Amino acid sequence: MTFPPLHGLRFAFGTLSVLPVRVSRWDRDAARGGMLCAPLVGVVLGGAAAVLALVLLFLGAAPLLAAVAGAAVPAVLTRGLHLDGLADTADGLGSGKPAEDALRIMKQSDIGPFGVITLVFALLAQVAALAQLYGDSWARGALATVASAVAARLALTLAARTGVPAARPEGLGAAVAGVVPVPGAVAVALAVTGVAAAAGALLGAADVVRTALAVLAALTAAEVLLRHCVRRFGGVTGDVFGGLAETAATTALVVLCLG
Repeated sequence: MTFPPLHGLRFAFGTLSVLPVRVSRWDRDAARGGMLCAPLVGVVLGGAAAVLALVLLFLGAAPLLAAVAGAAVPAVLTRGLHLDGLADTADGLGSGKPAEDALRIMKQSDIGPFGVITLVFALLAQVAALAQLYGDSWARGALATVASAVAARLALTLAARTGVPAARPEGLGAAVAGVVPVPGAVAVALAVTGVAAAAGALLGAADVVRTALAVLAALTAAEVLLRHCVRRFGGVTGDVFGGLAETAATTALVVLCLG
């Protein structure tokens, strides 16, 4: 018999990455554990991205190429799931149509102009920020790569808190909507922010504040988008979760390259 917390880990890695993890349970308890463990997925994906970026730098590549790797690896290891969600959410919001029509637009397989524009600018912002950070130092670039990936998944933990409804009765959004108790979500957010600040301390006092602010800013941006989506769509969907993750990651990277 599997130890219960392992079901949460399996749910997190099985739904938020392409890693070969078999999800053995899809009930609310497993979903709750999975969303509480979501930041750990960010550690693994961000760590893999940072390793590839550092290998490229070691082999003589320019910071820009390392930045592309830092942005591409999380996309590859999620099959572009969050980027697709960002594009679909942008199309739904940009359509200006009622909730039912907007949700139908988001389910279509093609990407509209709002989605394309949003994807282009989000990826440009991520690569530009990472290029600056890897240009400053390999350590700052690696820290930013991991911190942004973790902040992106932490935004999902908070978005799955009690009181946030699902926009549809089916899909991943419905499976995880409202499964995380608010105290648990807050506790994870505080713990992750503290660990991020401690990691920043390895680079200097200024990076303690900068890294903590980056995580908080990422969560704030994701929360603003979450509330807007709940108002427009009546709740969250899997696409909205993807949009929240990419919004948080981009915001974290922008903040980290300032100052």
